[in-house]
Amino acid sequence: MLNEQELARSPLFHDISYEEYRGMLTCFQAVQKSFRPDELIYNFSSDAVGIVERGEASLIRIDEEGVSTVLESLSAGGVFGKTLAFAGSVGDSLEVVARTACDVLFIDYSRILSRCQSACHRHSILVQNMLGLMADKAQALSQRVDVLSRRSIREKLLCCFRQLAHQAGGDTFTLPFSLSTLADYIATDRSAMMRELKHLREEGVIRSEGRKFTLRQG
Repeated sequence: MLNEQELARSPLFHDISYEEYRGMLTCFQAVQKSFRPDELIYNFSSDAVGIVERGEASLIRIDEEGVSTVLESLSAGGVFGKTLAFAGSVGDSLEVVARTACDVLFIDYSRILSRCQSACHRHSILVQNMLGLMADKAQALSQRVDVLSRRSIREKLLCCFRQLAHQAGGDTFTLPFSLSTLADYIATDRSAMMRELKHLREEGVIRSEGRKFTLRQG
């Protein structure tokens, strides 16, 4: 169960009070599960919606040749599920895998759609939040396509960095995942990506310290 501070950061339960949230968990028969690092959390075989309560996870696509690509990084408050995913090519599969120890809350999607007997206002808010999350994920998918459509590793990196800088509202931003995951995100070899990052630093295009980056605009 989320505490009050964690609930405030959860987009699915936005504008829902802690007392209402606790009542909804009982109404929805929600189930909490804990996972170890690298453990499979979800394979999209069920209609459950998962909410990451604590820890970090990744939504991964595996193509027919077994090549894995990170589609999304999920931290506390992140939401995933079959209804929130956009299917890839036939033969591809999707998985959510724990990157750190994770606590995840599962709610059956049908219970979210079915109005409770009291037809409470909080249920309508939850449905609105779910629709908002679907719109956000559609936008994130569009941004990802923009990155992957670039021809070179350099162009992919700079496109990704410009997006992150725009989201941060300035030239400096914090990478939301590790460099290894960044290589997966832009669908390229990690060693080749690291060489390109070195070139960008030497040219003064970027500065970095850990996950903190500053991008020279223009």
